[in-house]
Amino acid sequence: MTTVLLPSLPRTASKRPGIEFPFFCLLGCSAKYMIPGTREKIWLCVAVTYLFQGIAYSEELRRMKRTVDPEAFMNINELIAYKGYPSEEYEVTTEDGYIITINRIPYGTQNQGNPALKPAVFLQHGLLGDASNWVTNLPNNSLGFMLADAGFDVWMGNSRGNRWSRKHQNYSIDQEEFWAFSFDEMAKFDLPAAINFIVEKTRQEKLYYIGYSQGATIAFIAFSTMPELAQKIKLYFALAPVTTIKYARSPATKLLYLPEKLLRGLLGKREFLPQTECLRRLIAPVCSHRAFAQLCRSVFFSLGGCNLKNIDMNRINVYIAQTTSGTSVQNILHWSQATPPPYNVEEMTVPTAVWTGGQDWLADAKDAAILLSRIKRLIYHKRIPEWAHLDFLWGLDAPLRVYSEIIDLMQKHP
Repeated sequence: MTTVLLPSLPRTASKRPGIEFPFFCLLGCSAKYMIPGTREKIWLCVAVTYLFQGIAYSEELRRMKRTVDPEAFMNINELIAYKGYPSEEYEVTTEDGYIITINRIPYGTQNQGNPALKPAVFLQHGLLGDASNWVTNLPNNSLGFMLADAGFDVWMGNSRGNRWSRKHQNYSIDQEEFWAFSFDEMAKFDLPAAINFIVEKTRQEKLYYIGYSQGATIAFIAFSTMPELAQKIKLYFALAPVTTIKYARSPATKLLYLPEKLLRGLLGKREFLPQTECLRRLIAPVCSHRAFAQLCRSVFFSLGGCNLKNIDMNRINVYIAQTTSGTSVQNILHWSQATPPPYNVEEMTVPTAVWTGGQDWLADAKDAAILLSRIKRLIYHKRIPEWAHLDFLWGLDAPLRVYSEIIDLMQKHP
């Protein structure tokens, strides 16, 4: 991460190990405010950062930590076990040497039995997410748990570079070579490695695939360019798919309009928005405090839009603490291309069901319409007018409006 040196800042504060300036400025301020000439707003961002650092060492923070949901500080295995579900974790090596982590819920609390007899389903998170996205709500409102209770063998991927997939056979995360990847490599290497591992482990010829946001992006790439991989997919469920961002209204995507040279200067050459344990233990209690709740919500919902009435705000500190999980700067720059890579979605033969949101600032309806017209075997599409990007993960009505439909389609297509 690039270090930004700023004049006239308190030396004592700069020596404290706490939140880095680039994190809040890039997540909360750059996308909305970092435009040439808005120096005052940049300094406001700096001031907020140092305010957070001061709180990190106060008695108030220690008091706030005691009021935070314990799930905010759990890893994926702990999140699953905390709800009473069995949890397994595997490391899979890709063809190009990355070691990615896959989490598994082999059966549910209401439907145990032999996992070998249960249909396998693979869930893939979005751009800055991880496998926790599928299990951070209550069991009756989390897709991962609902699928397990419905009788499925649930597998959840973690893309290269996120906090659970930071290993390589030859490179360390301190080397630029480790971070030389984008969603192209995730589609070409991560997805085949994960799917082939699951097929071999379960001894099933085919599985169901659910992709959210960038998790849908890489599926369209992989299934349209690798027919042998596509043959291993029974049904593909695309939630808020993003293949182009030409019409995206997200304030955060405005960062991508900056010249590439300037972007590289701001972001560096390695990791983008890493989630460290120290940072997670700071953000959750701070964002639970009423003085910062609105700021945290604004930052959190800036990427994909806001539908607050449909989000359990009592769990917002869990969502924020578990997100973001990081990716590479190169991946972010890949999204900033004026012309998207020429993948032929029309070549994909996998039966596909798609859900989109009318208030999604990232997967805009106009971009979605272009994608839908290119899907050769579109078996179902549902547009939910009031939904934004995060409703697909944490919407209070997601079980009724999407998850139950996914399960129903799976049961109709065994």
